[in-house]
Parts: sequence; structure tokens; C-alpha cells
Amino acid sequence: MPSPQHDALIRLFRDRPELAVELLHDLLGQNLPATPLIRPENTTFNTRPSDDIEADLVLVLGPPQAPAHAIIVEIQQDKSKDPRQLARYAAALWLQLRCDVTVLVVCPDVKTAVHYAQPIDSGLTGYRLQARVLGPDDIPVITDAQQAAAQPELATLAVMMHGRRERKVVEAFTTALADLPGEHAPKYYEYAFSMAAPEVRILLEEIMTSTDWPVYSPFAREHYGRGVEEGKTVGKAEGRAEEAARMVLVVLEARGLAVPDEIRARITACTDLAQLEAWASRAVTAPTVHDLFGDTGEEAR
Repeated sequence: MPSPQHDALIRLFRDRPELAVELLHDLLGQNLPATPLIRPENTTFNTRPSDDIEADLVLVLGPPQAPAHAIIVEIQQDKSKDPRQLARYAAALWLQLRCDVTVLVVCPDVKTAVHYAQPIDSGLTGYRLQARVLGPDDIPVITDAQQAAAQPELATLAVMMHGRRERKVVEAFTTALADLPGEHAPKYYEYAFSMAAPEVRILLEEIMTSTDWPVYSPFAREHYGRGVEEGKTVGKAEGRAEEAARMVLVVLEARGLAVPDEIRARITACTDLAQLEAWASRAVTAPTVHDLFGDTGEEAR
């Protein structure tokens, strides 16, 4: 059964799909297609004989009709998964999308990272998978609050990877939260708390309760069972709407269409997920940004 740390890591990569591309490029030196279009994809692959194998997260670079590259993100906290399963994931996704596939394995433990960094012999002649592994040695020890504020995702991963040995990493992270936009800081605190070791969680709680920083409450209390469930549901809905609005703008800009400020404001202010998804679909083929809203009276709403 997936752990809270595993689930928090997946949420981080799902909420910020471009993070996987940045980590592969900046920390692991892999060149990937240059495109602003990155989307989560179905994580279940069907193989023959018929059985379903499911990866943790699949991200696809490029437009749906012509994918340029796919990234399978796997969170491994121990050596329990047969490495050949990663080769199956990559092969099944290649058959499905017909584009190159990278397997990114995130391992909070050094020994686990070394295990999955070995070349994987699939058993099929000529097919040997080399997964890209992100372990503690690949994540910088961020002890500067300004750097943590500038790279909050990396700082969050640093808390998970180095927090037990480096208290300053945790202190830099919590200090940086005050410099993040109000709507972002609670999310990063949640990621860090969920991914951290028990002793680091205690330290995070101690630091946050010793300050007047407003983000700690009510969000953390609510998330960890000290409040009602309603806020969680609202927060998830708002996050999905924000991501959908961002995708509409990304598609328009990728097609070279200029987006006036008033239209950008309208898109980002919309909280109707179904409406945003309809706009995203139209954004792929709309001749102009004004055609995005159709001719069904949407422009007047």
C-alpha cells in the first residue's frame, strides 16, 4: 500500500508536471523536447496476456495528437519492485504513444537509488532500460532561505532527502514559506510534511507553532485531521481549476496566439472546471482567442 510520503510526492509531480522535466534536465542532464505542453496521462497500461500494470504517474510532452516524449515517474522507497517492471512500463507506453519514453525513479534512500540506477535487462535481446534515478546525492542541500523561496519544489525535496541530517535545510524551507504567495505556501508545507521522516515532521511542527506565520493554521490542522473535510474538497477543486486555466493559456501561447489581458483575466478567474475544459479543447483549433468562447452566449457570462 502506498505510503503518505509516496502519495505526497505523486501529488507534487502531478500538480507541477513541469518539475519532472526540470529535474531530468537540470539535475540529471537529460535533453528533452522543448515544449510548454505537458500533461498527466493515463497511468494504466494493458499488456498481453491481458493484465493491467499501473505506474505511479505518466507525463506526456507535446500535443495529444503528436506526443514528443513521455516520462514515467516512479516513487521507490525500498527495493520491493522488480526493476524489470519499469522496463515493461516503458515498452507498454512506447507501444501506446509511439514516442520515446524516460523512466524517472525518485528514491529518498541512497541504497534504493543505487539499486534502481543499474541497467535493467528486460529479457528481450537488445532491450536494456537505463532508468534515470533521482536520489539524495542528486538533490542539493538547500540551507539558504532565498534559494529555497526561489526553488520551492527543490527545497521541498531537500527536506525529504536531507532533513534528518541537516536541520538548516528544514529551517531554510520554513523561512522561505513566508516569501511565497499565500496560496502556494500551504501546499508546499503539506508536501514537505507528508514526505518528511517522523522526526522531521516534529521539527516542522515545532518551528511553525513557534511563529506567528498564518499559513500553519488552519491549513495544516485541517489537512491532518484537526478540522473538517470541506476545506480539503474546496482546495482540490480550486487546484484543478487553476491547472485547467493554465493549460488553456499554455495551448494558446504555444500556437502563437496573442492573449489580451482582459481575456487572460477572464480565463484565470473562471472556476467552472467543465467550462475550462471546453475552452482547452477549443484552444487547440480556434483561429483566434476570441473564437475560444464560441457562439453560444458564453461571451456574455
